[in-house]
Amino acid sequence: MAKQQWKPTTALNPVPAVMVTCVDGEGKPNIITIAWAGTINSKPPMVSISVRKERYSYNLIKEKGQFAINLTTRKLAYATDFCGVKSGKDVNKFEKLNLTPEKASKIDVPLIKESPVNIECVVKDIIELGSHDMFIAEIVAVNVDEKLIDKDGKLCMERADLICYSHGEYWSLDKSLGYFGYSVTKKRKLKRKMKKK
Repeated sequence: MAKQQWKPTTALNPVPAVMVTCVDGEGKPNIITIAWAGTINSKPPMVSISVRKERYSYNLIKEKGQFAINLTTRKLAYATDFCGVKSGKDVNKFEKLNLTPEKASKIDVPLIKESPVNIECVVKDIIELGSHDMFIAEIVAVNVDEKLIDKDGKLCMERADLICYSHGEYWSLDKSLGYFGYSVTKKRKLKRKMKKK
């Protein structure tokens, strides 16, 4: 297969498209859509988000030292895009999009009730990188919609109808292609697991 060589660019795709909630000094909530977000550590559980300094939410997150990552779904695709292109300086995004602010359990930042998974975060460090600054944060609580949990207590993320962002477009995640470790599972065990589904 022939390949073209491109100059260095943000080619890692797809990435999560998440709505990050934050508040100003008076407790007014805001939402910013972030695509540069990811898991960076397991113990303690930590994530990072990268935000441009000129974004309205940048100083809100920096001053409060807290934010929540709200996973996005097919139903939230319009809101996800809107929160990425409109500034909280000009519009109350919760009101405009009919989203419900929900009280967090560990942080003083609202969650988005309509999001199936909310990740409460406390900032531990900020790294200046260039176009963006990276906020490194510890996860202090995770809130999961009970509809995503089966009778055995297993989290079934496939029920959430999550979306991702890839090269300027939002995409749904429709089909599982395998589970972690399936490439080395013995065929007999693999057949047994597939029958249970």
